[in-house]
Amino acid sequence: MKIVIAPDKFRGSLSAAEAAAAMAGGVRAIFPEAETECRPIADGGEGTASALCASLGGEWVTRQVRGPLGEPVEAGYAWVPGAAGGPLAVVEMCAASGLELVPEGGRRPLEATTYGTGELLRAAIERGAARIIVGLGGSATTDGGAGAAAALGYRFHTGAGVLENPSPATLRGVTRIEAREHGAMPEILAACDVGNPLLGPRGAAAVFGPQKGASPGEIATLEAALAHLAHLAVRDLAAPDHRETPGAGAAGGLGYGLLTFCNARMCPGFELVAEIIGLEEAIRGADLVFTGEGSLDAQTLEGKGPAGVAALARKWGKPVIAFAGRAGRETGLDEVFDAVLPLADAPLSLEAALRDAPLLLQRAAQRAAALLRVGGKLGR
Repeated sequence: MKIVIAPDKFRGSLSAAEAAAAMAGGVRAIFPEAETECRPIADGGEGTASALCASLGGEWVTRQVRGPLGEPVEAGYAWVPGAAGGPLAVVEMCAASGLELVPEGGRRPLEATTYGTGELLRAAIERGAARIIVGLGGSATTDGGAGAAAALGYRFHTGAGVLENPSPATLRGVTRIEAREHGAMPEILAACDVGNPLLGPRGAAAVFGPQKGASPGEIATLEAALAHLAHLAVRDLAAPDHRETPGAGAAGGLGYGLLTFCNARMCPGFELVAEIIGLEEAIRGADLVFTGEGSLDAQTLEGKGPAGVAALARKWGKPVIAFAGRAGRETGLDEVFDAVLPLADAPLSLEAALRDAPLLLQRAAQRAAALLRVGGKLGR
């Protein structure tokens, strides 16, 4: 029996790779002879770099870069030197420019920038990356990727000189953008699961600004700064106008910045990850598929990782079992998964659930395997 184990992270307790290892341990306790193939997944957001690093046998590289408000932070990215097509780097923008790096009482949306994300991209480029995946999501920033562009060598001129690290508060003073002088960019893929444009009522400032601490007045300032950035990019760089491109508004407009300054290509996060790790091929040759994440709910049905795994399993006629720390009662889960199993087998506190998640998940997988063994006996 071959089981493909392809979970997403269990937020707050287990990475995708740790979850896969726990599930595999539960299976082997019942079926020691079973072949378990672990393929940790992600949907382009937090955890994408670590999942791909684990699935592809990469290494983790850590750099000190600027955080959203200019403070030094330790941020890492995945490096896969033996990837098909040449060395691959996987960067999550939230590692350097994420909202979780800023205390709730200290959020300053007009000052936050993506400069640190640009530093990670520059480090990967200088190391020789042939391709870079950038996971969008969880940003503290609404700078349209201007900070990242500055870190990559673009120059933002004002009447008083060049801005080293342009922010929404200073972008309106930019009079000209000068292209970078360095060599060609590697292929850059932006992993994104939202379709928001850069500007307007569905844009980066209006939709995502409030969660970053922006007041109504600040949202108007952010919108004006992004509009000015887009105007200059078209005028000074002869860049395609990506203001309406789906995903341009992702991560505070970093989607727009990657499209404009890096000639990036937007890709649905899960589909990109699945393609790179060869998930469909693995599932096609499996007898059974395990997946899961911390919470299975209505959002899961909107294209998150486990639902993507289930879609591939259905395509090839493979049963799929999902595990979750919390399984909602939303109608539709039973139509996506053949079975949904919660981790806990007894009442316990949230603190205990997070602390004991590896053991709970292993036991849940072991229970599932035991039921499969019983079913096998009944079918004889």
